[in-house]
Amino acid sequence: MSATSTGLRLRAVTREVDAPADVVSALGRDGVAWLHDGAEFATSGVAARVHADDVVATLAAIEHDDDPALPGAGPRAVGALGFTDGSPELVIPARIVGRTGDARGWVTEVGAVEPRSAEHDRPPTEVTVTALSTREHWRESVDTVLAAIERGELTKVVLARAVALEANQPFDRGVLLTRLRAQQRGCFVYAADGLVGASPELLVARHGVHVISRPMAGTTSAREGAIEHLRASTKDAHEHRLVVAAILDVLRTRCVEVDAPSQPEVDEFADVAHFATPIHGTLRDTGTDALTLARLLHPTPAVAGTPTRAALEMIERLEPQPRGRYAGPVGWVDARGDGEWAVALRGAAIDGTRAVLHAGAGIVAGSDPDAEWDETEAKLDPMLRALIRL
Repeated sequence: MSATSTGLRLRAVTREVDAPADVVSALGRDGVAWLHDGAEFATSGVAARVHADDVVATLAAIEHDDDPALPGAGPRAVGALGFTDGSPELVIPARIVGRTGDARGWVTEVGAVEPRSAEHDRPPTEVTVTALSTREHWRESVDTVLAAIERGELTKVVLARAVALEANQPFDRGVLLTRLRAQQRGCFVYAADGLVGASPELLVARHGVHVISRPMAGTTSAREGAIEHLRASTKDAHEHRLVVAAILDVLRTRCVEVDAPSQPEVDEFADVAHFATPIHGTLRDTGTDALTLARLLHPTPAVAGTPTRAALEMIERLEPQPRGRYAGPVGWVDARGDGEWAVALRGAAIDGTRAVLHAGAGIVAGSDPDAEWDETEAKLDPMLRALIRL
């Protein structure tokens, strides 16, 4: 149901509680989880389903009995947007259990509460992994993109490939979230709409008038010596600059000022390292909410390419497996317009005993098909380890 289309009136109550030892225990069967740097929440139940265009207005209309000592707590709309979804819908959860960065707990209830039940009694003991595209097809696709770049048709295309897992028992999202939180520190760990993962990349966050984006492009493994090679790579630096420039162009249309360093940093994670540039802006209009910013920015050259339309056409032509919600925005927005949206990377689309993983690599002039394949292997590894429990 849609709160706006049915005229449904919603009422929320937010109260401080003892900080939960693990918010994942509050995750409902169809709930959403968001875990990052100690500020975490998990949801259960559905108070309303709302089109993205109506989300902030619907949240603002909720009658909210809140605790003023808990800034940031309260009703939210949550979910993951498809990579090319023209009619995105988000959920206003019936219950949110949260933990603040300073270890305070809170609960928000909107409508009926769905008690959490264990998803599965037994974890998978056997998993079969199948590549959904061959290495030969990958090389041919990269060569096709490189030829188009040489002809001047585009500058960059992000190609992705997919891997499918079949298990003898359904995958448990709570178990996966716990593993990812332990293995992928510093990432945005999420579960939404069947998608579970740990993304290193902040698409955009809004807190009051302050806007933050931290685009990533240019990747290497975390092996010794690889990071030095990344810092010296002109190819990766060029790829990264394309992404930063595109994000700055969008944010400048909504911000009175935008700042970004001239040189990227290197963010190191458990398995891979990336070029990253912190971008900060001050909103011109406080009516511009976090979801609006995420939809304006997506898809960036980090997940599509440039120019965008030509890159998307190439992706549709060359990728044998639809992306679904892979590389789309995933996150939350509240009634104030504040929120956080990551890029849905390093994840898997879970459907019972089946999981489909995607990983991509940016193809620019000078790209080597085998090196780009190796990059996708490194990006697939974190989620594979969480699913297979290596």
